[in-house]
Amino acid sequence: MIQNPQPANITIDRPRHLLIIDWADGTHCDYPLPGLRYVCPCASCRGGHEFMGLPIDPADLHKTPPPPVSTEVVDASILGSYALQITWADGHNAGIYAWTLLRPLCPESSTPA
Repeated sequence: MIQNPQPANITIDRPRHLLIIDWADGTHCDYPLPGLRYVCPCASCRGGHEFMGLPIDPADLHKTPPPPVSTEVVDASILGSYALQITWADGHNAGIYAWTLLRPLCPESSTPA
C-alpha cells in the first residue's frame, strides 16, 4: 500500500465517463464513473456505518448501479489534501473518495505515466 498517495492532476472526462487521476508517484489511472458510483463509500450506499471502511473489490469498478441512480457527474470538489467529493446528477454527494481509497482501486487497464 502506498503511504499518503497524492494526486498530481485530476480530470473528469464526461464524454468518456472517466475520472482520470495522474498520481504523484507517476501512475495514471482511468476510473469509470459508473463504477465509482457503484462503490460509493458513503454510509447509505455501503449499507450502514459498520460497513464503511471495509475494502472495496477493484472488480466492482466494472459494475454499474441500477437505475434511478445517476452516474453523471455535475461537480467535484477536492476536500483538504485527502479526498474528492463527487456530486452526481441525482443530487447524491455524500461519498468522500479518499486518496487512500482511490489509489489501490486503480484499474488494471491504466498505465504508468
